[in-house]
Amino acid sequence: MLVVVGGHSRNIGKTSLVVGLIRNLRDLRWTAVKITQYGHGVCSNEGAECGCEAEPEHPFALTEEYAAGDADSERFLGAGAERSFWLRTRAGELASATGVIEKLLVQNRNVIMESNSVLDLVQPDVFLMVLDFASRDFKLSSQRMLHRADAIVVVGRETESAPWPDVDRSLWEHKPRFPVCAPDYVTPAVAAFVREKLAASVG
Repeated sequence: MLVVVGGHSRNIGKTSLVVGLIRNLRDLRWTAVKITQYGHGVCSNEGAECGCEAEPEHPFALTEEYAAGDADSERFLGAGAERSFWLRTRAGELASATGVIEKLLVQNRNVIMESNSVLDLVQPDVFLMVLDFASRDFKLSSQRMLHRADAIVVVGRETESAPWPDVDRSLWEHKPRFPVCAPDYVTPAVAAFVREKLAASVG
């Protein structure tokens, strides 16, 4: 089974949502994957040098974590994931890692991935999109994938007037929406929704 967590911008709680799902659905014995796309020597996730680039002769790099820590992929282990990986590719070149993504899905029973772009390569059993109405940025990749979300996780307060005039509100307003507040990004309702969707996929 595959769960994918995406979001419309950086630093809005995607990793915390993954951590919360792993912790609340620990019996599913997760393998977690953090996907980072980088470019021009700057980490696309944090906007600063982070050493995430692969070697020049390789289109991607995959690292397995073995100890809990503060890095995103290390936090997954701390939450109870059985395995955790950090996959890095150049911006726009995630397809180069298609083979390794497929292998991770075949070799692990329940996988949870943090990424929007991976939806170009896989069809998840559950896709959750994080929206934060306090953040005005809305990535083009997120706009392109928003219609595929099974549910929307709303961080903070949803407003009547969305701050994204170029994004069609109908893409999310008829979907299940779950309000959450930091630091608890996974409510019992969110966990129940994911569990029910996964059970339905098996059935």
